[in-house]
Amino acid sequence: MKISIIQPSRNNLKYLKWSYDAIRKNQGAHEVEICVADDFSDKDGTWDWCVEMMSKDLHFKAIRNEGPTRLGHTILYDRLVNEVASHDVCMIYHADMYLCPIALDEIERNIGPKKIVSLTRIEPPLHPPGPEKILMDFGIEPEQFNENEFLEWFYREVPKHHNKKYTNGVFAPWAFMKSDFQEIGGHDPLYAPQSKEDSDIFNRFQLNGVEFIQTWEGCVYHMTCRGSRFNPELTTPGKNSNEWEAQNIRSTRNFIRKWGHFCKHDSLMKPIIPSKYNIAFRVEKCTQQLLHTLEPWCDRIYSDAEWMKYITLEQPNTKFDLHKRCHELTDTDRYDYDNIIVEINGNQFTQQDFDVIQNLSEIIQDSGEPGTFMLGNLKITIVSMETYENDLIKVKQEHIYL
Repeated sequence: MKISIIQPSRNNLKYLKWSYDAIRKNQGAHEVEICVADDFSDKDGTWDWCVEMMSKDLHFKAIRNEGPTRLGHTILYDRLVNEVASHDVCMIYHADMYLCPIALDEIERNIGPKKIVSLTRIEPPLHPPGPEKILMDFGIEPEQFNENEFLEWFYREVPKHHNKKYTNGVFAPWAFMKSDFQEIGGHDPLYAPQSKEDSDIFNRFQLNGVEFIQTWEGCVYHMTCRGSRFNPELTTPGKNSNEWEAQNIRSTRNFIRKWGHFCKHDSLMKPIIPSKYNIAFRVEKCTQQLLHTLEPWCDRIYSDAEWMKYITLEQPNTKFDLHKRCHELTDTDRYDYDNIIVEINGNQFTQQDFDVIQNLSEIIQDSGEPGTFMLGNLKITIVSMETYENDLIKVKQEHIYL
């Protein structure tokens, strides 16, 4: 098999070297092209190492973002896939991953058109456990990793871990056909520089008929602790950086604007995609805080709040044109665009009402027919049950879906 491994990295050189060595050691008979994007590393000499490796390894390619602003992996994944990778099979891969023996054999066995293959992650217990991964601590720094000890454990214990060879989930590292990736337009730059771009593209792959396969015989050891999410200077391992927390909030709000719900998946990480409806909120006695809370959860919001003030503050955080989403409550000539109408009195709005808002797609789907009904303090009118989730499959640069 010929495969291109896709690795953006920023100030992660010691992990990148560790990851590179493992790939070359355990790639077997496969032709592996390693494609690295240096996202303006400014502390550790990543680019100098990349230049050196390109002179030594004919199957190592690298590009550099010259900065000073980082692009993030949402953009750089796609640049590597579309402009650098030579092979039809590619794999999104983190710099803090150790490729286990036979992992690429498992990808070759399962990959094909409309199929994505994820390798099982073996991780230290920095995050909550999940049935899609194996928790075992072999360190969070390359110098802590004892390869012989790990491999002895790997060959002995991993075959015992799961009663199935394959399940249906998707997460990094994930291998795919370049044609399937390009068919839907790759990652959505809405989420740049990072966070929620993976949940978005997995939803779109599933809607486009792609099958997700997790192999339990092909694995990586994932240190889970580096990248823009975690600050290596913090004393608590795995603690989120302030930069990542702020970006995660922005990306979560944009995901909700696009899909109408939080990221959802089953216990083995297969996406769950509620229907996407055309929803409008009509809010009386609306405060700035309530406008900020509600706006992402609908396609249009009509209110008596100072929505221009809100747009001035929020527009830098989204590619959605908020002028097309926020309107005066009296702007009744636009009401004909709305299939689902939720009428809200800001003085009566409660946490229980917001819980309804956050599950509105499923509530509408379960209601089954047009009509008007009350839920808590919310008056909900269903004019049409038409859904639009398939309109989200391909990236739209202007982010106009309804």
